[in-house]
Amino acid sequence: MKILILGGTIFLGRHLIDAAIACGHEVTLFNRGQHNADLYPDLEKLRGDRDGGLDALKGRTWDAVIDTCGYVPRLVRDAALLLADAVDHYTFISTISVYNDFGERGLREDAAVRKLKDETIEEVTAGIRGTYGPLKALCE
Repeated sequence: MKILILGGTIFLGRHLIDAAIACGHEVTLFNRGQHNADLYPDLEKLRGDRDGGLDALKGRTWDAVIDTCGYVPRLVRDAALLLADAVDHYTFISTISVYNDFGERGLREDAAVRKLKDETIEEVTAGIRGTYGPLKALCE
């Protein structure tokens, strides 16, 4: 299977790449090359920026894409639209931080999610009152 990984060189992405390689999949990375750029020397690496720098993805096809670095809804939407006819399956990696009460045991996928008063905000901030969780919810 041909898999495109958006991001992929920090946190969860590295584990996904390792698993895909171990299963014999052909993996292509798309990222800015700012973190761990020397990792995976044998993989195809496409450089670009999600904010207007997606040209390296044009005219290519993959069986699946795994989006590990989507934080801003507009940028996730742009990538998804660009890749709509280029991939058979798009997987977006979200976070438990999207939920209002993510410390609750037995949390279900249909639990209430955090919301932003202003959905045009694009600055990602951490913390319980930050925008990280609500922005990821909007990306879904």
